[in-house]
Amino acid sequence: MIHVVGHTAVDHISRVHHLPQKNHSTHITDRQVFFGGGAANIAAGIAALGETVTLHSCVGDDFAGSDYECWMDKLGIRRQFFVVPGTHTPTAFMFTEDAGDQMTFFEWGASKAFATAEAPALPLVHMATADPDFNCRVAEKSEFVSFDPGQDVFWYTKEQLESIISHTDILFANQHEVQQMCTTLGVTREALTKEVTMAIFTMSGDGSTLYMNGNEHFIPAVPVTLCDPTGAGDAYRAGFLSAYVRGYAPLACCRIGTVTASFVVEHAGCQTHLPGWAQMLERYRANFGTLEPLPSRG
Repeated sequence: MIHVVGHTAVDHISRVHHLPQKNHSTHITDRQVFFGGGAANIAAGIAALGETVTLHSCVGDDFAGSDYECWMDKLGIRRQFFVVPGTHTPTAFMFTEDAGDQMTFFEWGASKAFATAEAPALPLVHMATADPDFNCRVAEKSEFVSFDPGQDVFWYTKEQLESIISHTDILFANQHEVQQMCTTLGVTREALTKEVTMAIFTMSGDGSTLYMNGNEHFIPAVPVTLCDPTGAGDAYRAGFLSAYVRGYAPLACCRIGTVTASFVVEHAGCQTHLPGWAQMLERYRANFGTLEPLPSRG
């Protein structure tokens, strides 16, 4: 069982010819609504790959009976939700202009409840974007911790990062988040990798690197036709964790994460093109060869 802690959100993604100036307006040329939230994206990816997952999140009283709830039921995602009456499920409003610049407004809504919620003690947990203090409390009480600060890295104080990393077994981050963590902590990238059992740093289309036992292992990205990079990191984590609980070696887990992410970026939306294990395995073999057999359990 993999437990995932963090945001469940609804993403409203719009395109405009140009972002307006203050006190001006512009025309929306396209608008789509997707299921999102970093933790929910990861849980959906894990469920699609056939692993058992429980999502710990906050939702408003608008979630019950929604299309999103039906989608989670279809995937088989188990849920431990804090339902906050009188609030909205967290919602992101993203506006992208033709030149590529983007503006985002994020309504935390029900996720404000993380600040005062009782943290669960979990055997294996991945902590995605959520309230920093809540994540620290989850890490302190749990047995095996995977941590991904995501875009919330800027909200963590030095003391919070020191606390959570001291309990972290696997650290995930992209290059921007790594830089911010090093700045906040006042440490080098090398020193940061030595604080955890293993660290996986992703670099968008330039692949990823696994740091473990003082060694570095580079994993190239899988070449595909890119539609939308949003959600690639969440899919990578879903693939890695699904393989990890099955007993695969960390390097193979990284490759499986890479392959899982390659499906998601081919379509718009973080949960619209999630592969099953058989689909993932076919593409893995085409790019990395035979998947290493699981180690013998004696």
